[in-house]
Amino acid sequence: MIRSTPDNLELLYEDNHIIAVNKRAGDIVQGDQTGDTPLSEVVKAFLKHKYQKPGNVFTGVVHRIDRPVSGAVLFAKTSKALSRLNALFQKKEVRKTYLACVAPAPKDLDCRLEHYLRKDASKNKSTVVRAGRPGAKKAELEYRVLAHGQRYTLLEISPLTGRHHQIRCQLSAIGCPIKGDLKYGAARSNLDGGIHLHAHGLNFRHPVSGLQVVIKAPLPEHDPLWQFFAKAVS
Repeated sequence: MIRSTPDNLELLYEDNHIIAVNKRAGDIVQGDQTGDTPLSEVVKAFLKHKYQKPGNVFTGVVHRIDRPVSGAVLFAKTSKALSRLNALFQKKEVRKTYLACVAPAPKDLDCRLEHYLRKDASKNKSTVVRAGRPGAKKAELEYRVLAHGQRYTLLEISPLTGRHHQIRCQLSAIGCPIKGDLKYGAARSNLDGGIHLHAHGLNFRHPVSGLQVVIKAPLPEHDPLWQFFAKAVS
């Protein structure tokens, strides 16, 4: 069951070892040079308050999604869960699905994209380069078209690798930038500074029980475009 906490933290899943929340566009997952309060600290404060813990609360960052992206983020509540989840991600045993609103529509209804990306840390941006170039890393994803709107097309995306800004860069490379993503070719920004990329699902084996866990993050409810496409999302 999805619950909203007093701190407007949308809780997607929680047990003794893990917790998943629905991140808002604009929130950062882990602390950075901006000094803004990261989601990891918000979750930690929530757990400390909920369970009335007098000491430190363990909240391990398992993975991150970009600041302008919304959707499911998973945290570990125990060191055992953190180490095992890290192993699952490293072995690519966590299935991640994203939703994106792009324009124009891609030529193919479903496709596997393969590029080589190089990260420019100074610009916090990745670019497509030829294979063999220094710093080039192979990036792969699969997408399928779910629905068309008047101006935008909804894609479901399954990244097969975990490169920096992979989805944003690869969709831009085929001429289909994500709505609001000025850094990767969108015509204009979104009013809230976010982009229309949403981490919709996580599917993995529980790090302790071994049972299959499926987490789904609802689309942002106050965004008209996301809600227009909501009926096309399973």
